[in-house]
Amino acid sequence: MKVPLLDLAAQYHEVETEVRAAIDRVLDTRHYVLGPEVVALEQEVAAVCGARHGIGVSSGTDAILAALMALGIGPGDEVIVPTFTFFATAGCVARVGATPVFVDVLPDTFNIDPAAIARAITERTKAIIPVHLYGQCADMKRIMALAVRHGLAVIEDAAQSIGASYEGRPAGSFGVAAALSFYPTKNLSAMGDAGMVVTNDDALAEKLRFMRDHGQNPRYYYHFIGGNFRLDGIQGAVLRVKLKRLAGWTAARQRHAARYDRELADASVVLPVTLAECGHVYHQYTIRSRRRDALQSFLAGAGVGSGVYYPLPLHLQPCFEYLGYAKGACPVAEQAAGEVLSLPIYSEMSDEQQGHVIESIRVFERSGSGVAARGESGR
Repeated sequence: MKVPLLDLAAQYHEVETEVRAAIDRVLDTRHYVLGPEVVALEQEVAAVCGARHGIGVSSGTDAILAALMALGIGPGDEVIVPTFTFFATAGCVARVGATPVFVDVLPDTFNIDPAAIARAITERTKAIIPVHLYGQCADMKRIMALAVRHGLAVIEDAAQSIGASYEGRPAGSFGVAAALSFYPTKNLSAMGDAGMVVTNDDALAEKLRFMRDHGQNPRYYYHFIGGNFRLDGIQGAVLRVKLKRLAGWTAARQRHAARYDRELADASVVLPVTLAECGHVYHQYTIRSRRRDALQSFLAGAGVGSGVYYPLPLHLQPCFEYLGYAKGACPVAEQAAGEVLSLPIYSEMSDEQQGHVIESIRVFERSGSGVAARGESGR
């Protein structure tokens, strides 16, 4: 049996008729860039995120970049980011000329460690970008308290967490802005690149709408140096179709996660932790194993896809050598990078497919390829 890490074809079959009709609407109106479908999507996504404004942009990366630009962050400024995340979180900071300050993550959730944030704050710090990794919110109570105490902006990287919650509040409703990604692998996915900034700050929202269109208002009069971050109408229309199904898809992911939790409870791998105050949307279901590479190879041989997010923390990436970080600077993230493995978890996965994933892990352990002792990762 084949179980891919993600099955885009299965999702498309479910929405194909509606998606084609939505695309035809855009083709008929010829609103190819921005337009009414994007405006409607902005309102709908903002409501999901508990925000007044949504500003559709060309990718999740550009959502972070535009937010940084609109906040005036640049050379001489420092922005605190987790080292265990996708490159764009820190890459955008560097692109505006600011300095990414990498801090370690928590060993149970892999989210940014608030205590590490506190230690990293200096007189040059201007912002914090907490990442809601794998679909679970960071500790926003402690992070926002630090931000208020030190007068810092918070930009939530909610690229993996639309629909997630923290203490009953949705991801994206805490910071001055939040960045969303609708990349095709995300829980809410476009058929190409797409993203959005959500915010409750009226002035910031207005500025972001100018920024995404080169900073012009009216046309050919430029008040800011912006960029071409516009969201196209076809992606807006496709995302509106899928957004109607997001709650159901999320519930299916949560059911799959609960089954993994039950049926792998006696396995030697370390299962993900969901905090009581968090509503997890399981963009990834990520386990830990000291035999990660052997397990991944075994699963591949059994027809099971898996992924490593992420194999090298950002503070050790070659492009950031100029910052002077060395191995050992963020030990929790460095250990996690060698142990994490994400299993298939998507709404269309059948019970039989998930059963095959679970049984394949059990066979790996029974065969002697795995480690028999419980809690093999020392946690």
